[in-house]
Amino acid sequence: MAAAEIRGVVKGPTRLDWELMPLVGVGPLCFGMRITEVAAVLPGMTELRRFQADPSFREALGVEFGTGRAESAVYAYFIDGRLFCVAVDAVHGPQVTLWGRELTACVPADLERFFLHAHACGLLDVSYGPRGNPGANGLGLVVRVQEVANGVVTRPVMVGRTWADRCTDDWEGTIPECEWVGRLWPHPGETASWPPPGHKTHWGGWRPPF
Repeated sequence: MAAAEIRGVVKGPTRLDWELMPLVGVGPLCFGMRITEVAAVLPGMTELRRFQADPSFREALGVEFGTGRAESAVYAYFIDGRLFCVAVDAVHGPQVTLWGRELTACVPADLERFFLHAHACGLLDVSYGPRGNPGANGLGLVVRVQEVANGVVTRPVMVGRTWADRCTDDWEGTIPECEWVGRLWPHPGETASWPPPGHKTHWGGWRPPF
């Protein structure tokens, strides 16, 4: 299934195009920016809400930015008031590219083949976290999936240099817990999610914001 055939995903000129600058930033966003700076460089977006991004690290603040119709587009995460992580919504968020390859709203298996080919060519070192999501610590990049009308598509999650060490490790890395919740990276015949049904978490009173 080609990405253009996935229902409910914004395509064409209405979707912003952002380039990933590994460990430095993505599109107009640079890691280390303050919230006001982030808001100022997001064209056509407004702040929709703020939320606690992780049950274990209360200092991790999530800020959701969306379009004028209150459609989620970008999730920005801050520690000590500085941007350290960015996730792009697969449906309404910008199209993020790396070396000319699209990362947003792609068929997971197709994007995984691209990563594994780049790994085999020595261009990057692909690793998988305990919950099976692929990424590259050296790029500060993890690829998650997001459910859409007729399946799942890819959702890039990116961190800056200071936070890239073991970023693909969903247990020990710095990417907020809320970005790991939901559907896991798909495998043939599997539709697993985190947390699985009946699993007892250690979240206390914290609930995933989306």
